[in-house]
Amino acid sequence: MKLADLPDIEFADADEETVKAAVLADYTEITGRTLATGDPTRLFLLVIAELIIRLLNKMNYTGKQNLLKYATGDNLDELGTFSDTDRIPASAATTTLKITLSAVREQETIIPSGTRVATASGIYFATDEDVAVLAGNTTITVKATCQTTGATGNGFLPGEINNIVDPIAYVESITNTTTSDGGADEEDDDAYRERIHESPERFSTAGPTGAYEYWAKSANSSIIDVTVYSPSAGVVEIRPLLTGGTIPEQELLDAVASILNQEKVRPLTDQVQVKAPEAVSYDITLTYYIDQGTSESTVQEAVSAAIDSYKLWQSKKIGRDINPSRLIADVMAVAGVKRVVVTSPTFTELTNVQVAQAGTVTASLGGSEDE
Repeated sequence: MKLADLPDIEFADADEETVKAAVLADYTEITGRTLATGDPTRLFLLVIAELIIRLLNKMNYTGKQNLLKYATGDNLDELGTFSDTDRIPASAATTTLKITLSAVREQETIIPSGTRVATASGIYFATDEDVAVLAGNTTITVKATCQTTGATGNGFLPGEINNIVDPIAYVESITNTTTSDGGADEEDDDAYRERIHESPERFSTAGPTGAYEYWAKSANSSIIDVTVYSPSAGVVEIRPLLTGGTIPEQELLDAVASILNQEKVRPLTDQVQVKAPEAVSYDITLTYYIDQGTSESTVQEAVSAAIDSYKLWQSKKIGRDINPSRLIADVMAVAGVKRVVVTSPTFTELTNVQVAQAGTVTASLGGSEDE
Protein backbone atom coordinates (compact mmCIF):
# COMPACT_ATOMS: atom_id res chain seq x y z
CA MET A 1 0.00 0.00 0.00
CA LYS A 2 1.20 3.50 -0.80
CA LEU A 3 1.82 5.76 2.17
CA ALA A 4 -0.57 8.33 0.73
CA ASP A 5 -3.36 5.73 0.74
CA LEU A 6 -3.06 5.00 4.45
CA PRO A 7 -5.93 6.48 6.48
CA ASP A 8 -5.20 9.47 8.69
CA ILE A 9 -4.90 8.69 12.37
CA GLU A 10 -5.36 10.68 15.56
CA PHE A 11 -4.16 9.40 18.94
CA ALA A 12 -6.32 11.82 20.92
CA ASP A 13 -9.33 14.02 20.19
CA ALA A 14 -8.02 17.58 20.50
CA ASP A 15 -11.09 19.33 19.14
CA GLU A 16 -11.33 22.68 20.93
CA GLU A 17 -15.08 22.76 21.48
CA THR A 18 -15.19 19.12 22.59
CA VAL A 19 -12.50 19.65 25.22
CA LYS A 20 -14.03 22.87 26.58
CA ALA A 21 -17.47 21.27 26.82
CA ALA A 22 -16.02 18.27 28.67
CA VAL A 23 -14.17 20.44 31.20
CA LEU A 24 -17.24 22.58 31.93
CA ALA A 25 -19.50 19.51 32.11
CA ASP A 26 -17.18 17.79 34.61
CA TYR A 27 -17.13 20.93 36.79
CA THR A 28 -20.92 21.16 36.75
CA GLU A 29 -21.27 17.46 37.62
CA ILE A 30 -18.82 17.70 40.53
CA THR A 31 -19.98 21.00 42.03
CA GLY A 32 -23.59 21.16 40.93
CA ARG A 33 -23.01 24.72 39.73
CA THR A 34 -23.92 25.99 36.27
CA LEU A 35 -21.50 28.73 35.32
CA ALA A 36 -22.59 31.95 33.61
CA THR A 37 -20.72 33.11 30.54
CA GLY A 38 -18.81 35.82 32.40
CA ASP A 39 -18.20 33.84 35.61
CA PRO A 40 -14.50 34.12 36.61
CA THR A 41 -14.48 30.39 37.40
CA ARG A 42 -15.64 29.66 33.84
CA LEU A 43 -12.85 31.82 32.42
CA PHE A 44 -10.34 29.99 34.62
CA LEU A 45 -11.63 26.60 33.41
CA LEU A 46 -11.32 27.73 29.80
CA VAL A 47 -7.63 28.47 30.45
CA ILE A 48 -7.27 24.94 31.85
CA ALA A 49 -9.06 23.59 28.77
CA GLU A 50 -6.58 25.42 26.52
CA LEU A 51 -3.67 23.75 28.34
CA ILE A 52 -5.34 20.35 27.93
CA ILE A 53 -5.81 20.98 24.21
CA ARG A 54 -2.12 21.79 23.86
CA LEU A 55 -1.19 18.58 25.69
CA LEU A 56 -3.52 16.55 23.47
CA ASN A 57 -1.99 18.10 20.34
CA LYS A 58 1.45 17.28 21.72
CA MET A 59 0.34 13.69 22.28
CA ASN A 60 -0.89 13.52 18.69
CA TYR A 61 2.36 14.97 17.38
CA THR A 62 4.51 12.63 19.47
CA GLY A 63 2.50 9.59 18.44
CA LYS A 64 2.59 10.49 14.76
CA GLN A 65 6.35 11.01 14.85
CA ASN A 66 6.58 7.27 15.45
CA LEU A 67 4.77 6.57 12.17
CA LEU A 68 6.47 6.67 8.78
CA LYS A 69 3.64 8.62 7.14
CA TYR A 70 4.03 11.59 9.51
CA ALA A 71 7.60 11.55 10.89
CA THR A 72 9.91 14.44 9.98
CA GLY A 73 13.51 15.50 10.49
CA ASP A 74 15.54 13.58 13.05
CA ASN A 75 12.51 11.48 13.96
CA LEU A 76 12.33 10.23 10.39
CA ASP A 77 16.05 9.43 10.48
CA GLU A 78 15.44 7.30 13.56
CA LEU A 79 12.73 5.34 11.71
CA GLY A 80 15.15 4.84 8.84
CA THR A 81 17.52 2.93 11.10
CA PHE A 82 14.98 0.10 11.46
CA SER A 83 15.49 -0.78 7.79
CA ASP A 84 19.15 0.33 7.62
CA THR A 85 18.17 3.19 5.30
CA ASP A 86 20.19 6.36 5.77
CA ARG A 87 19.22 9.78 4.46
CA ILE A 88 21.23 10.66 1.34
CA PRO A 89 23.62 13.50 2.20
CA ALA A 90 24.19 16.54 0.02
CA SER A 91 26.33 15.79 -3.02
CA ALA A 92 28.55 17.87 -5.28
CA ALA A 93 28.24 18.21 -9.05
CA THR A 94 30.79 16.45 -11.22
CA THR A 95 32.11 16.92 -14.73
CA THR A 96 34.90 15.81 -17.05
CA LEU A 97 37.77 18.20 -17.70
CA LYS A 98 40.03 18.22 -20.75
CA ILE A 99 43.59 19.34 -20.04
CA THR A 100 45.59 20.66 -22.98
CA LEU A 101 49.32 21.42 -23.04
CA SER A 102 50.80 24.38 -24.87
CA ALA A 103 53.10 22.08 -26.91
CA VAL A 104 54.24 18.50 -27.25
CA ARG A 105 56.80 17.58 -24.59
CA GLU A 106 59.45 14.86 -24.45
CA GLN A 107 58.49 13.91 -20.89
CA GLU A 108 55.22 13.41 -19.08
CA THR A 109 53.44 16.34 -17.44
CA ILE A 110 51.83 15.67 -14.05
CA ILE A 111 48.56 17.36 -13.14
CA PRO A 112 48.03 16.74 -9.42
CA SER A 113 44.77 15.83 -7.75
CA GLY A 114 42.93 18.87 -6.44
CA THR A 115 43.89 21.17 -9.31
CA ARG A 116 41.13 23.77 -9.38
CA VAL A 117 39.27 25.30 -12.30
CA ALA A 118 36.46 27.84 -11.92
CA THR A 119 33.48 29.21 -13.80
CA ALA A 120 33.04 32.88 -14.63
CA SER A 121 30.70 33.14 -11.62
CA GLY A 122 33.34 31.79 -9.24
CA ILE A 123 32.22 28.18 -8.75
CA TYR A 124 35.25 25.98 -8.17
CA PHE A 125 35.83 22.45 -9.46
CA ALA A 126 38.84 20.30 -8.49
CA THR A 127 40.32 17.25 -10.20
CA ASP A 128 39.63 13.94 -8.46
CA GLU A 129 42.99 12.24 -9.07
CA ASP A 130 46.53 12.68 -10.31
CA VAL A 131 46.83 12.39 -14.09
CA ALA A 132 49.76 12.60 -16.48
CA VAL A 133 49.94 13.78 -20.07
CA LEU A 134 52.37 11.29 -21.55
CA ALA A 135 55.37 12.34 -23.61
CA GLY A 136 54.35 13.02 -27.20
CA ASN A 137 50.73 13.82 -26.26
CA THR A 138 49.07 17.14 -25.56
CA THR A 139 45.72 16.26 -23.95
CA ILE A 140 44.14 14.12 -21.28
CA THR A 141 40.75 14.02 -19.52
CA VAL A 142 40.03 13.74 -15.81
CA LYS A 143 36.97 13.71 -13.57
CA ALA A 144 36.41 16.77 -11.39
CA THR A 145 34.10 17.58 -8.48
CA CYS A 146 32.52 20.89 -7.48
CA GLN A 147 33.90 22.27 -4.24
CA THR A 148 30.41 23.35 -3.14
CA THR A 149 27.77 20.74 -2.43
CA GLY A 150 24.22 21.11 -3.69
CA ALA A 151 22.72 22.15 -7.01
CA THR A 152 25.00 25.22 -7.30
CA GLY A 153 27.47 23.37 -9.50
CA ASN A 154 24.89 21.90 -11.90
CA GLY A 155 24.19 22.99 -15.43
CA PHE A 156 27.51 24.42 -16.60
CA LEU A 157 27.71 23.62 -20.30
CA PRO A 158 30.87 22.33 -22.00
CA GLY A 159 33.46 25.10 -22.08
CA GLU A 160 31.99 27.15 -19.21
CA ILE A 161 34.37 25.79 -16.56
CA ASN A 162 37.66 27.12 -17.91
CA ASN A 163 39.38 29.54 -15.51
CA ILE A 164 42.52 27.87 -14.17
CA VAL A 165 42.85 28.67 -10.46
CA ASP A 166 46.00 26.62 -9.84
CA PRO A 167 48.37 27.25 -12.78
CA ILE A 168 50.60 24.36 -13.87
CA ALA A 169 53.65 24.71 -16.07
CA TYR A 170 53.08 23.82 -19.72
CA VAL A 171 49.27 23.58 -19.26
CA GLU A 172 47.61 25.93 -21.72
CA SER A 173 43.94 25.27 -20.94
CA ILE A 174 41.58 23.22 -18.80
CA THR A 175 37.93 23.12 -19.75
CA ASN A 176 34.91 20.90 -19.13
CA THR A 177 33.72 18.61 -21.90
CA THR A 178 30.45 17.54 -20.26
CA THR A 179 27.65 19.47 -18.61
CA SER A 180 28.13 19.43 -14.86
CA ASP A 181 25.43 17.61 -12.92
CA GLY A 182 24.82 15.37 -9.93
CA GLY A 183 24.87 18.15 -7.33
CA ALA A 184 21.97 17.87 -4.91
CA ASP A 185 20.91 19.07 -1.49
CA GLU A 186 20.42 16.66 1.37
CA GLU A 187 17.50 14.32 0.68
CA ASP A 188 14.26 15.92 1.82
CA ASP A 189 11.75 14.25 4.11
CA ASP A 190 9.24 13.25 1.41
CA ALA A 191 11.82 11.50 -0.79
CA TYR A 192 13.50 9.88 2.21
CA ARG A 193 10.15 8.66 3.54
CA GLU A 194 9.36 6.97 0.21
CA ARG A 195 12.76 5.26 0.13
CA ILE A 196 12.26 3.91 3.64
CA HIS A 197 8.87 2.61 2.55
CA GLU A 198 10.45 0.96 -0.49
CA SER A 199 13.48 -0.39 1.38
CA PRO A 200 12.13 -3.95 1.94
CA GLU A 201 12.33 -4.41 -1.83
CA ARG A 202 16.11 -4.46 -1.63
CA PHE A 203 16.21 -7.55 0.55
CA SER A 204 15.20 -9.80 -2.37
CA THR A 205 18.06 -11.44 -4.25
CA ALA A 206 16.00 -12.20 -7.36
CA GLY A 207 16.47 -8.78 -8.95
CA PRO A 208 12.91 -7.35 -8.77
CA THR A 209 12.05 -4.01 -10.32
CA GLY A 210 11.51 -2.41 -6.90
CA ALA A 211 14.99 -3.39 -5.70
CA TYR A 212 16.70 -1.81 -8.70
CA GLU A 213 14.60 1.34 -8.29
CA TYR A 214 15.51 1.58 -4.62
CA TRP A 215 19.25 1.18 -5.17
CA ALA A 216 19.30 3.55 -8.15
CA LYS A 217 17.59 6.30 -6.12
CA SER A 218 20.16 5.77 -3.38
CA ALA A 219 22.92 7.07 -5.65
CA ASN A 220 21.84 10.72 -5.51
CA SER A 221 19.02 12.66 -3.87
CA SER A 222 18.31 14.50 -7.14
CA ILE A 223 17.03 11.31 -8.80
CA ILE A 224 13.23 11.60 -8.88
CA ASP A 225 12.28 8.73 -11.18
CA VAL A 226 13.77 5.46 -12.36
CA THR A 227 12.62 2.96 -14.96
CA VAL A 228 13.80 -0.63 -14.96
CA TYR A 229 13.51 -2.57 -18.19
CA SER A 230 14.81 -5.90 -19.49
CA PRO A 231 15.22 -5.76 -23.29
CA SER A 232 16.62 -9.29 -23.40
CA ALA A 233 17.35 -12.22 -21.10
CA GLY A 234 19.90 -11.35 -18.44
CA VAL A 235 20.10 -7.68 -19.44
CA VAL A 236 18.66 -4.98 -17.15
CA GLU A 237 18.44 -1.38 -18.32
CA ILE A 238 18.22 1.32 -15.67
CA ARG A 239 17.28 4.87 -16.67
CA PRO A 240 17.31 7.56 -13.96
CA LEU A 241 15.75 11.03 -14.25
CA LEU A 242 16.78 14.07 -12.21
CA THR A 243 14.85 16.84 -10.47
CA GLY A 244 13.07 19.12 -12.91
CA GLY A 245 13.12 16.46 -15.63
CA THR A 246 16.85 16.93 -16.22
CA ILE A 247 18.61 14.24 -18.25
CA PRO A 248 21.62 12.91 -16.27
CA GLU A 249 25.16 13.22 -17.59
CA GLN A 250 27.62 10.32 -17.74
CA GLU A 251 29.18 11.06 -14.35
CA LEU A 252 25.90 10.49 -12.54
CA LEU A 253 25.11 7.42 -14.66
CA ASP A 254 28.47 6.01 -13.59
CA ALA A 255 27.61 6.67 -9.94
CA VAL A 256 24.33 4.75 -10.30
CA ALA A 257 26.11 1.90 -12.10
CA SER A 258 28.69 1.70 -9.33
CA ILE A 259 25.97 1.11 -6.72
CA LEU A 260 23.93 -1.31 -8.81
CA ASN A 261 26.95 -3.47 -9.63
CA GLN A 262 27.95 -4.03 -6.03
CA GLU A 263 28.26 -7.67 -5.10
CA LYS A 264 25.41 -7.55 -2.58
CA VAL A 265 23.06 -5.66 -4.90
CA ARG A 266 23.27 -7.15 -8.39
CA PRO A 267 22.14 -10.73 -8.99
CA LEU A 268 25.11 -12.68 -10.38
CA THR A 269 23.60 -13.33 -13.81
CA ASP A 270 22.27 -9.82 -14.46
CA GLN A 271 24.08 -7.54 -16.88
CA VAL A 272 23.17 -4.07 -15.63
CA GLN A 273 23.26 -1.16 -18.08
CA VAL A 274 22.63 2.37 -16.80
CA LYS A 275 21.56 4.77 -19.53
CA ALA A 276 20.03 8.21 -19.78
CA PRO A 277 16.35 8.47 -20.73
CA GLU A 278 15.74 9.34 -24.37
CA ALA A 279 14.60 12.96 -24.66
CA VAL A 280 11.57 13.59 -26.87
CA SER A 281 11.29 17.29 -27.68
CA TYR A 282 8.00 19.09 -28.14
CA ASP A 283 7.05 22.73 -28.72
CA ILE A 284 4.18 24.63 -27.16
CA THR A 285 2.09 26.90 -29.38
CA LEU A 286 -1.23 28.15 -28.08
CA THR A 287 -3.63 31.06 -28.23
CA TYR A 288 -5.78 31.98 -25.26
CA TYR A 289 -8.80 34.28 -25.01
CA ILE A 290 -9.85 36.14 -21.88
CA ASP A 291 -13.10 37.48 -20.48
CA GLN A 292 -13.86 41.11 -21.20
CA GLY A 293 -12.74 43.46 -18.44
CA THR A 294 -9.94 41.15 -17.32
CA SER A 295 -6.45 42.58 -16.77
CA GLU A 296 -4.29 41.36 -19.63
CA SER A 297 -0.98 41.63 -17.75
CA THR A 298 -2.27 39.71 -14.73
CA VAL A 299 -3.64 36.89 -16.88
CA GLN A 300 -0.48 36.80 -18.98
CA GLU A 301 1.69 36.19 -15.92
CA ALA A 302 -0.67 33.51 -14.62
CA VAL A 303 -0.79 31.76 -18.02
CA SER A 304 3.01 31.77 -18.16
CA ALA A 305 3.11 30.18 -14.70
CA ALA A 306 0.55 27.56 -15.77
CA ILE A 307 2.65 26.65 -18.81
CA ASP A 308 5.75 26.30 -16.62
CA SER A 309 3.79 24.02 -14.30
CA TYR A 310 2.72 21.90 -17.27
CA LYS A 311 6.29 21.64 -18.56
CA LEU A 312 7.47 20.43 -15.15
CA TRP A 313 4.62 17.91 -14.87
CA GLN A 314 5.32 16.62 -18.35
CA SER A 315 9.04 16.11 -17.80
CA LYS A 316 9.17 14.76 -14.23
CA LYS A 317 8.27 11.15 -15.07
CA ILE A 318 9.79 8.79 -17.62
CA GLY A 319 7.28 7.36 -20.09
CA ARG A 320 4.64 10.04 -19.46
CA ASP A 321 2.80 10.66 -22.73
CA ILE A 322 2.89 14.19 -24.16
CA ASN A 323 -0.64 15.24 -23.32
CA PRO A 324 -2.05 18.58 -24.60
CA SER A 325 -5.26 17.99 -22.62
CA ARG A 326 -3.31 18.59 -19.41
CA LEU A 327 -1.93 21.82 -20.89
CA ILE A 328 -5.43 23.02 -21.77
CA ALA A 329 -6.67 22.17 -18.27
CA ASP A 330 -3.81 24.06 -16.62
CA VAL A 331 -4.32 27.20 -18.72
CA MET A 332 -8.11 27.07 -18.38
CA ALA A 333 -7.69 26.98 -14.60
CA VAL A 334 -6.30 30.53 -14.73
CA ALA A 335 -8.89 33.06 -13.59
CA GLY A 336 -10.04 35.18 -16.51
CA VAL A 337 -9.17 32.72 -19.29
CA LYS A 338 -12.27 31.93 -21.34
CA ARG A 339 -10.87 29.42 -23.81
CA VAL A 340 -7.58 28.18 -25.20
CA VAL A 341 -6.59 26.78 -28.59
CA VAL A 342 -3.51 24.53 -28.58
CA THR A 343 -1.76 24.04 -31.92
CA SER A 344 1.10 22.04 -30.44
CA PRO A 345 1.92 19.71 -28.89
CA THR A 346 -0.27 16.93 -30.18
CA PHE A 347 -0.84 13.80 -28.14
CA THR A 348 2.23 11.58 -28.40
CA GLU A 349 2.71 8.21 -26.73
CA LEU A 350 6.12 7.69 -25.16
CA THR A 351 7.87 4.44 -24.40
CA ASN A 352 9.11 3.48 -20.95
CA VAL A 353 12.58 4.84 -21.75
CA GLN A 354 11.55 8.24 -23.10
CA VAL A 355 10.90 11.55 -21.34
CA ALA A 356 9.31 14.69 -22.73
CA GLN A 357 11.45 17.83 -22.91
CA ALA A 358 9.93 21.22 -23.75
CA GLY A 359 11.35 23.22 -26.65
CA THR A 360 10.10 26.62 -27.74
CA VAL A 361 7.03 28.16 -26.11
CA THR A 362 4.71 30.58 -27.91
CA ALA A 363 1.65 31.72 -25.97
CA SER A 364 -0.40 34.43 -27.68
CA LEU A 365 -3.32 36.45 -26.35
CA GLY A 366 -6.09 36.19 -28.94
CA GLY A 367 -8.17 38.96 -27.40
CA SER A 368 -11.17 39.26 -25.09
CA GLU A 369 -14.62 37.80 -25.61
CA ASP A 370 -18.07 38.02 -24.06
CA GLU A 371 -19.17 35.12 -21.89
